[in-house]
Amino acid sequence: MLIRDATPSDLPGILEIHNEAIANSTAIWDETLADLDERRRWLDGRRAAGFPVLVADVDGAVAGYASYGVWRAKSGYRTTVENSVYVHVDHHRRGIATALMAELIERARAGGIHVIVASVESTNATSIALHERFGFRVVARMPEVGRKFGRWLDMTYLQLIL
Repeated sequence: MLIRDATPSDLPGILEIHNEAIANSTAIWDETLADLDERRRWLDGRRAAGFPVLVADVDGAVAGYASYGVWRAKSGYRTTVENSVYVHVDHHRRGIATALMAELIERARAGGIHVIVASVESTNATSIALHERFGFRVVARMPEVGRKFGRWLDMTYLQLIL
């Protein structure tokens, strides 16, 4: 496995992972699948803002991706970011999320980021545990702030002060 910066040629793999999470999980609260143009705009926007987009490359295929971006648009929040880490369903439980998270945190430190925030659907124990292994602490839980698949969803917020 190689953790590296994403390139435009990685977008089909990123899109597949992203859309699988939309269609089959509560990890992403969108209900409409994305298209390649949307993911291209996302990548371009992250790059333009100086934010990393990383991929886990396994035998030339995108097995996972991670990034961070603006947490809040106000200038006072400029050293706080929100992270995202997603792994292809065929590559779960292989250390990919751990490798992506480790590199993402290092990029944040090198980039002068002070706080990383994670917003995780509250029943996603795997994601919460991943973040806690890296020192994130649960700082809030907001009941019924989202809705997907015909049910209310709670959001757990975790924070890592670098």
